[in-house]
Amino acid sequence: MNAARNVIVIGAGPAGLMAAETLAARGLGVDVFDAMPSVGRKFLLAGIGGLNLTHSEPAQAFISRYRERQDVLAPMLADFGAEALREWAHGLGVETFVGSSGRVFPREMKAAPLLRAWLHRLREAGVRFHVRHRWLGWQSDAPEPTSGLRFATPDGERTAGADAVVLAPGGASWAKLGSDGAWVPWLGARGIGIAALEPANCGFDVGAQAGSTSGEGWSEHFRERFVGEPVKSVAATFIDAQGESHYRAGECMISATGIEGGLIYALSARLRDAIAASGSATLHLDLAPGRSLERLTEDLSRPRGARSMSSHLQSKAGITGVKAGLLRECTTAAEFADPARLATAIKSLPLRLAAPRPLDEAISTAGGVLFEDVDEHLMLRALPGLFCCGEMLDWEAPTGGYLLTACFATGRAAGRGAAEWLASQY
Repeated sequence: MNAARNVIVIGAGPAGLMAAETLAARGLGVDVFDAMPSVGRKFLLAGIGGLNLTHSEPAQAFISRYRERQDVLAPMLADFGAEALREWAHGLGVETFVGSSGRVFPREMKAAPLLRAWLHRLREAGVRFHVRHRWLGWQSDAPEPTSGLRFATPDGERTAGADAVVLAPGGASWAKLGSDGAWVPWLGARGIGIAALEPANCGFDVGAQAGSTSGEGWSEHFRERFVGEPVKSVAATFIDAQGESHYRAGECMISATGIEGGLIYALSARLRDAIAASGSATLHLDLAPGRSLERLTEDLSRPRGARSMSSHLQSKAGITGVKAGLLRECTTAAEFADPARLATAIKSLPLRLAAPRPLDEAISTAGGVLFEDVDEHLMLRALPGLFCCGEMLDWEAPTGGYLLTACFATGRAAGRGAAEWLASQY
């Protein structure tokens, strides 16, 4: 009886594919529609430098990464969290390992072998794929939210309908890979609450710095010398509006307009919120985490003789290259010439951030469909038979495997929810 019922899944990323797998396992017919020429485009891109599938840290710490949405995501992550995801990958013939940072990767490090094995299994289960089908919303006279779905195809517009629909179109980062946020006004017009889409895990533009004479952004001299340079072995501290201090160690990179990289992404949500509230945010960089302020002050106060300040800085503090460039860029001439003030700057260099980079450049998206507008099975309360999953929902998480894990978990929850809802209707 299930085989006579059909579900449409819109979006062929990890959330949509997991929903499709869950539905097919319940004996339902599944059609997956995606705007791109092939499925899993963003998933493959994420795996270029090594697919970070999930993270091995304890469940309590893992769930806390989802901040304000950890309570609503907790049941889904309990059902399909890090360990379940690893077991699932093993079932596809993809072995995983835990890296030194606790992150979990496929043994081959690549996304393509996993995706190939997964798609083979989905097709064997009867899932049908329709690529180059870009969702355009609904026909104006569609009687149900699961009918009258419009798609742009190479052969012109077509419509489709089903007994239930799972939406997994993604957020609005990397639009060229299919996630463009076009769905926001369509759902908004149907009364669905949507938090504004914002960049997450993103870089930032810098504003005018203490030593700048050129207004906003990096000076031309600094930009010409250091764009693309990694800033390694540093730590960053940010104090939010509530007075809470946030600390991360790692590395970042100088961009043409500011700063980006893993260290910055880890703090990006709080930095973004601070900029929205106050117009700017100040990040403090420790350029020498292994040295105390007292030791640096003592070493830099030693006579430098005929040596230049740059040579003295390298000899006594180990500061050279891009780190020295940052000191000159972000301190005044008087601060740079004073050993005590220079040591303070090395340990806590203030970097004023003016704006997050555009949403389309971000690794992921914050905002989306409010959880208050979906039930515990991720069905839209106002649109029965329509389920949401993945990055289109209003949650965010740092990089490190948390993004993918929640996409898989919400996809599974939406697929199960759609199957159970259909079972209750007949």
